Amino acid sequence: MPWDRNQMAARAAEELEDGMYVNLGIGIPTLVANYVGDKDITLQSENGMLGMGPFPFEGEEDPDLINAGKQTITELSRTAYFDSAQSFAMIRGGKIAAAILGAMEVAENGDLANWMIPGKLVKGMGGAMDLVAGVGRVIVVMDHANKKGESKVLKECTLPLTGKGVVDRIITNLGVFDVVEGGLAIVELADGVSREEVLSLTDATVVN
Repeated sequence: MPWDRNQMAARAAEELEDGMYVNLGIGIPTLVANYVGDKDITLQSENGMLGMGPFPFEGEEDPDLINAGKQTITELSRTAYFDSAQSFAMIRGGKIAAAILGAMEVAENGDLANWMIPGKLVKGMGGAMDLVAGVGRVIVVMDHANKKGESKVLKECTLPLTGKGVVDRIITNLGVFDVVEGGLAIVELADGVSREEVLSLTDATVVN
C-alpha cells in the first residue's frame, strides 16, 4: 500500500544523522520535524530560525513562531533567531548538510522543478534555488504522480527548473529512489507496492 504523507515524512527523517543541520521545504517536508525523535538534528528555516521543534498541539500555537511555509511551529531550548541575510549566508556558505524539499517534477538526471507553474499565480521561488546550490545533499519528498495520475518522475522536466542535476534521493508514496548514472535506482518500495506498479507510474528510466 502506498505511503501517506506522514509515512513519507517519517521515511525522510530516517535519512538524517546526529549532528546534521537540515533545511525543510514547504509541504510534506515540514512534517519531518515531527519524526526526528531523539536524533540530535538541528532544523533550519530560511525565514530566520535555527532549531525548529515539532508542530504545536492545538491551542498552544504562537502566531509569532512560523516556518518558511507560514505554519506555526515550536521552539527548542537551543533555538536561535536571526535575519534572512544570516540565514542565507548559512545556506550559501555550505553550512547546511541537507535540504528536504517538495517538488512538482524531478528528472532522472536529478533536475528539479519546484517553484512555479507557468500561467499560475505563485508567491515566489523562496529559497529553493539557493538551497539546491548550497547544501550538501538534496532529498525530494513528493507524490509519485499528480492528481491526473501522470508521473512526476520524468525523463526531462517540463516546468521551469529550480536547479540542474541537484537531486540525490527521491522519496515518493511508492518508495525510495536514487539518482544514479543512466537513470534512477530503486532503493526501497513501500509495503505492498510492486516494481511493476512503480514502472507504470514512472516516466524516468529505472536502471534496476
